[in-house]
Amino acid sequence: MATTRADPLPRQRTLILGSLLLLAALAWALLLWQRRVMDDGMAMAGGRSADLTGGMGAPLFLAMWVTMMVAMMFPTAAPMILTFARIAQGKAQRRQPFAPTWVFVAGYLALWSAAGVLAYLLALGAERLAARSLWLLDHGAQLGGVVLVLAGLYQLSPLKRVCLTTCRSPLTFILHAWRDGTGGAFRMGLSHGLSCLGCCWLLFVLLFPLGIMNVAAMALITALIFAEKAWPIGRRVAQVAAVALIAYGLLVLVVPDALPTIL
Repeated sequence: MATTRADPLPRQRTLILGSLLLLAALAWALLLWQRRVMDDGMAMAGGRSADLTGGMGAPLFLAMWVTMMVAMMFPTAAPMILTFARIAQGKAQRRQPFAPTWVFVAGYLALWSAAGVLAYLLALGAERLAARSLWLLDHGAQLGGVVLVLAGLYQLSPLKRVCLTTCRSPLTFILHAWRDGTGGAFRMGLSHGLSCLGCCWLLFVLLFPLGIMNVAAMALITALIFAEKAWPIGRRVAQVAAVALIAYGLLVLVVPDALPTIL
């Protein structure tokens, strides 16, 4: 009687998913620890930092940015990463050219790291501009309200819909964007990272007025991104979030104290 060997693909996909979730959990633990360290430091200084960068230099900011991406985006990017792994592993079994899944993930992280560099430079420039302008310091909360409104409006934009559709359809992306080889896998990771960035970038901008190390805000944004990408009603979730963000932003414009800046 013939025996069948266990299919290695489900085991490998389980290992990949477990690794992604473990890395995300470790990243969340690191963010919580860093948040407590910063709280202790501000308490000893007798105040709190209003810097958009959280008072961090470039290396620490970028390290925290990458940690945030792992914590917030790995769970939401898992379906795409698993789809890539399934296709790549199938090619490997058929002895066709393929690239390891980590190459795709490296491209994804490289794109988000580049976005972190840009975010740091813009935040640093805004800090220096605010240091020279009493008006900006006095109206920081209202500017945060404007960012909230813009984030809500972007949720309803055509670009948001296009990027969200790409993120919600891993197999369609793979079929249209597949490139063979290690370089091709890296470029695919860059391409998916760009779509993901286009879908979520203004949600991440919200962390600046709310506090770059505001873990509660990170958790809410992560839940929203996951719901948008993974739930059958994800597009409706995005629309509901748009209304909530616009309404909250308008409230902050009228009542600045409604913006709970943490840092």
